Amino acid sequence: MMHPEYILTLSCPDQRGIVHNVSGFLAGHGCNIIDSAQFGDAQSALFFMRVHFALEDAAISDAVLRADFASMGESMQMDWQLHDARHKPRMVLMVSKIGHCLNDLLFRFKSGLLPVEIKAIISNHTDFYQLAASYNIPFHHLPLAVGASAEAKRVQEQKVLDIIESNQVELVVLARYMQILSPEMCTALTGRAINIHHSFLPSFKGAKPYYQAHERGVKLIGATAHFVTGDLDEGPIIEQDVERVDHAMGPETLTAIGRDVECVVLARAVKCFVEHRILLNAHKTVVFK
Repeated sequence: MMHPEYILTLSCPDQRGIVHNVSGFLAGHGCNIIDSAQFGDAQSALFFMRVHFALEDAAISDAVLRADFASMGESMQMDWQLHDARHKPRMVLMVSKIGHCLNDLLFRFKSGLLPVEIKAIISNHTDFYQLAASYNIPFHHLPLAVGASAEAKRVQEQKVLDIIESNQVELVVLARYMQILSPEMCTALTGRAINIHHSFLPSFKGAKPYYQAHERGVKLIGATAHFVTGDLDEGPIIEQDVERVDHAMGPETLTAIGRDVECVVLARAVKCFVEHRILLNAHKTVVFK
């Protein structure tokens, strides 16, 4: 018999007895813990926890489990969520004209390495409509002209939000979507939008950052995946990585290496989100491995 599995994530003021109370609650409700991780942050005085467990007592319903935990959670001032561990989150991918991250995520999805439902691909260009069709994923071309007015941008972003809401999307991934989202759009997607960028920001802003890096003779290149906020490229960081480079490598080689790193970093961040391993800690994140 396959028992229902859940992932519990929580944060609360650090205090004695949190792990004892949570594990005792689960044991008392016929649950078996599969794995667990916790972290106490001395700076914020908050405690973070992620527990993957199976509900083995058929007499305990989902509603009872949630209602009873809510009572305990309130007594300990917990901010908590209880997820169905077998649910595949609904995701939308947004892209412009550079497709390496899009292609990588689609391959991982098709290979079963990324347990999600990709409901749509949204782009301000038409470059990847055939790629979307090859995966049988709806493609939405929502153009935005260079220098478009604020009103035109609002109209375009509302169309994006309509697609997101109509598909009950849980995660939006900016897979090299080269448009700055409005503050209103960022607010609407708080906690459910992930972006990828090269780690040269803010040192190498603007066009061709890898060419700028080559001119400066950098020895490390990398990428950063983070949550989207109204502060451009300054949202809570989820995942990062770097790769060593040297003087013999031209800007094209640096670009190729950088794009490989971007793919890996973004895929890791998305997988962490899907597996409910990311908890927000003010402007930072706790990411349980």
